Amino acid sequence: MSVRNDRLLTVEQLRSAIDIGEIDTVILAFTDMQGRLQGKLLHAQFFLDSVLEHGTEGCNYLLAVDVEMNTVDGYDISSWDKGYGDMVFELDLGTIRRLPHRPGSVMIQCDLALEEGGPVRVSPRQILRAQAERAAAHGWKALAGTELEFVVYDTSYEDAWASGYRGLKPANQYNVDYSILGSARVEPLLREIRNAMYGAGMTVESAKGECNLGQHEIAFKYDDVITTADNHSVYKTAAKDIAQQFGKSITFMAKPNEREGNSCHIHMSLRGLDDSLVFWEGGERTPVYDHFIAGVLATMREFTLFYAPNINSYKRFVKGSFAPTAVAWGLDNRTCSIRLVGHGQGARLENRLPGGDVNPYLALAAMLAGGLYGIENELPLEPQTLGSAYESGAPTVPTTLREARVAFAQSAIAAEAFGEDVVKHYLHYADIELAAFDAAITDWELRRGFERL
Repeated sequence: MSVRNDRLLTVEQLRSAIDIGEIDTVILAFTDMQGRLQGKLLHAQFFLDSVLEHGTEGCNYLLAVDVEMNTVDGYDISSWDKGYGDMVFELDLGTIRRLPHRPGSVMIQCDLALEEGGPVRVSPRQILRAQAERAAAHGWKALAGTELEFVVYDTSYEDAWASGYRGLKPANQYNVDYSILGSARVEPLLREIRNAMYGAGMTVESAKGECNLGQHEIAFKYDDVITTADNHSVYKTAAKDIAQQFGKSITFMAKPNEREGNSCHIHMSLRGLDDSLVFWEGGERTPVYDHFIAGVLATMREFTLFYAPNINSYKRFVKGSFAPTAVAWGLDNRTCSIRLVGHGQGARLENRLPGGDVNPYLALAAMLAGGLYGIENELPLEPQTLGSAYESGAPTVPTTLREARVAFAQSAIAAEAFGEDVVKHYLHYADIELAAFDAAITDWELRRGFERL
């Protein structure tokens, strides 16, 4: 299998690095429903002797737990009645990457398969792969880039936990959007993340400050959708790992406090399998591009569960906050949920709905599925929104996880695009989150009611 770029390792290069003692640990990882990397850390020689040719397994409950890793009833894939069996880690040997922040270690990302054969369809990577294959059947490949914002605190994860996440010290004390001085305050950390991710095979573009206190963004060059989602998952985990090495913490929560939230703007375009342009011709947008935009808009409310998968995700959708509330598009208009930017080879749409807590595979799959739906049904593109989309009167995105869950459940498009088994699986994910939140006693309730009510 070919590697994605010359900074990733071939199997033979990995074998040689293990033989000379340069690599001693092989991490096998996949991305779970919550967007987290899960897997195993293997001794390198054991990997060569026993796993490289034969693979390995992991418990299928890993796609049937909540954020706290509690086993929960109601998932078809895994249960006490079924004995919590295994699923197979199928190594993607095109993803062997060094992890410079973890000396002696490489990571290989995996697809998940059933013991009896065939893919685990509810696995996020398989959900995205199915949409990429759908595009390929049309003769297209989907390219994407994700822009992840995060907040840095001069507080370790352990101290943050012990304090109940109160009184955390942000790395910047004021708005440092585009501020060189503000970025310099945390440059040792940002530099280490950038360089480590370059060494891990990513093409790093830049870092910049953002609006919230201690908020920053590191950007990476676009790639095919699966590569972009893989890189996103590795970067998000590595950034937290590196932050803890500095005695700091990073959060990608969509709304960690009452100030600006963490976004994950997603840029996407289609190209021919021969890299020919699909969205641009003769100095203007093509009908295919317009149909794609129309499809993303037409499915935005129904697919919001994949763009905003958590209770906290919806706290970010605030009027006048640069997070979108309207299902609308505009030319370079940051108040719209869909912003068109670029021309020629750079023509693409930016989906501004997802937050930093998004599962990249699911969000990219939703965006691609929506766009393909628009093309296949030749949906007309409504007029663009001029001025503030917040005041446009356009339909709004769901404002709660419960509302998004209903829209996803009622979506015939979702059932057709992803399959009823996938829809059922992720509806149950939402139900588990809603039940957990409904049962929780929040700080807000205690502050308002402990003495005064």
